[in-house]
Amino acid sequence: MKHIFYSAALLLATLAGTAQDIDRSKAPKPGPAPVINIADPASFVLPNGLKVFVVTNKKLPQVSATLTIDRDPIFEGEKAGLISMAGSLMRRGTTKMDKSTLDEAVDFLGGDLSTSSSSVSASSLKKSFPKLMELMADVALRPAFDSRELETVRKQTLSGLAQAKDDPNAIADNVSNMLMYGKAHPYGEIETEKSVQKVTVADIKKYHQTYWKPNIAYLILVGDITVEEARSMATRHFGSWAKGVVPAGKYNAVAAPAKTYVAVVDRPSSVQSVISINAPVQLKPGAPDAIPTSVMANVLGGGFSSRLNQNLREKYGFTYGAGGGVSPDKLVGSFSASASVRNEKTDSAVGQFLYEFKRIRNEVASDSEVTALKNYMSGGFARSLENPATVAAFALNVARYQLPKDYYRTYLTKLAAVKSADVKAMAAKYVPANNLIITIVGNAREIAKGLDKYGEVKYFDIEGNPMAAPVVKEVSADVTPEAVLRKALAAYGGEGAIAAIKDASLTGTMNLMGQNFIYVQQHVLPDGYFSAIKMGEMAMMTQKKAGGEYSASMQGAPLPIEGDAKANLDAKAMLYEERYYLSTPGYQFELQGIEAVEGKDAYKMKITSPGGSTSTSFFDVATGLRVKDMREQELGPMGKVVMTTTFKEYKAFNGVQIPVKVNIDAGPLKQDIDITDVKINTGLKKEDLK
Repeated sequence: MKHIFYSAALLLATLAGTAQDIDRSKAPKPGPAPVINIADPASFVLPNGLKVFVVTNKKLPQVSATLTIDRDPIFEGEKAGLISMAGSLMRRGTTKMDKSTLDEAVDFLGGDLSTSSSSVSASSLKKSFPKLMELMADVALRPAFDSRELETVRKQTLSGLAQAKDDPNAIADNVSNMLMYGKAHPYGEIETEKSVQKVTVADIKKYHQTYWKPNIAYLILVGDITVEEARSMATRHFGSWAKGVVPAGKYNAVAAPAKTYVAVVDRPSSVQSVISINAPVQLKPGAPDAIPTSVMANVLGGGFSSRLNQNLREKYGFTYGAGGGVSPDKLVGSFSASASVRNEKTDSAVGQFLYEFKRIRNEVASDSEVTALKNYMSGGFARSLENPATVAAFALNVARYQLPKDYYRTYLTKLAAVKSADVKAMAAKYVPANNLIITIVGNAREIAKGLDKYGEVKYFDIEGNPMAAPVVKEVSADVTPEAVLRKALAAYGGEGAIAAIKDASLTGTMNLMGQNFIYVQQHVLPDGYFSAIKMGEMAMMTQKKAGGEYSASMQGAPLPIEGDAKANLDAKAMLYEERYYLSTPGYQFELQGIEAVEGKDAYKMKITSPGGSTSTSFFDVATGLRVKDMREQELGPMGKVVMTTTFKEYKAFNGVQIPVKVNIDAGPLKQDIDITDVKINTGLKKEDLK
């Protein structure tokens, strides 16, 4: 017993002495970053050159496969859009089955099958996978490329382009890339309606025959599958695929501009400016600078705590979010930063972007800032390893970019080695000081002042073509607002033809963010109006005025109608709002100049209601027709947005002009109304409005 107490006392004394040597006011120093034991996936190569990777994971009875074509980027020229259309068309039938049969076969297996211009992916439960793999191979190697299906893809592509033309973020991306890489580079060319219309089935077949070759392809299988099963299926379905010589890409050299300039794309309906700041950089995936540059880029613009976001969002409140970074690429990498800011803060926001660029180049970041960021990146890397597909993706990157075999095993070690001085060095190398392209999409008249201090201000259209600065033309002194309104009424058909209209019913479709609805609009002049957006027989939204009664609903729930909302319905009830404006006391009108709408001169008129709300209407100078309206609207949690309604096409019915194609842009909400049926003077009564 004595020896036991002695041993315990000795232990306590030793621990006490150790405790005295520890300074508990300081956090312990972290140990060395570990080398991660990432197992290489099983791999083999078929005689035709197809490289196969297999990651076996039996936790779930599922298998996924991805076939990737590792081709060089392709310049499409006058047929820009061809490659993406080819990717879509591959999924729309094979030489053995049409699209509907293929869809049914995939659905029957409970699987997913998707395509892109350079890949085919499939996934299902293990028991269904052998059959799904057969379908996948059929899609990849024997697509039908049916001409009728091409027209469907073309229509979808054109619809997407039409929406992109009204999307300031898409415009900023297109113009930024074109200016950074040039129109003759694959990264800089822009799809247009004209280029998409030129694509033929023969073009798509030629692309597939030229570039879809097994010797530049990788097949990755992940899940409940053995190497033997993978080898058997790969050989059976892809073994007879003939290899071939694939042309290598040839590209124009890409260089940053000699000095910073500002590229403005005028979008008069914008209440926010999309700022996109870019420059090409020479950084390839896996290069020695790649990891320290990723740390620097995250300090600058990666995530909520980044300097750009803390400055532009948290400090100044210019935006809901700002960010940026550096993207390596095997051809040419890029530096970029972006935010959407209020029009009146555009100048100041650009200044703060440049301030943060200069600060990270010239000042050494604090150790705590860099350490916190590295810890965040380490955690993200560790979490990614929980997904078996990550191992396969790592193997693919090592093969495609010829990375060292231990690149990902030693990632955390390399990340931990990045110091504050390295962040400054990478910023000096990859954050340009005076070679930037500052692209801004917004209302040029409200944002252009003051931008010239950052560099020469140039103007471009939405396809990146140079254009003159927008000019507001003066209105002749003998043109009055009332004369413009009366000319519009004359253009619609004249007072006589309009007065002869007792009722009108308009029906058609509304496309809202890619989803189609039924659109109904009814008038019983002068004070009956009803409109509805329907899904089948169910009304999603309604507005109604019948004499002195007003109502509105959203998915069956009533909405309040007050003040100017009532006046708005009063104006709509008269079919042509100009009649209401001219006949109602208290309205005020101001001609603010002549601006271009859809390439044609239009009078810009500010209209102030008796209640004090304002809107802006544009009237074609030549025809007199109203071509655009702009009105600020409250959209619930989205706050106030400027709703821009563009009347793109009029047609004559019973001697009057009716707008039949209308686009409504309410920020993130885009609507296209296509009126397909118009009936006038059918005896419609107010009690029929529904």
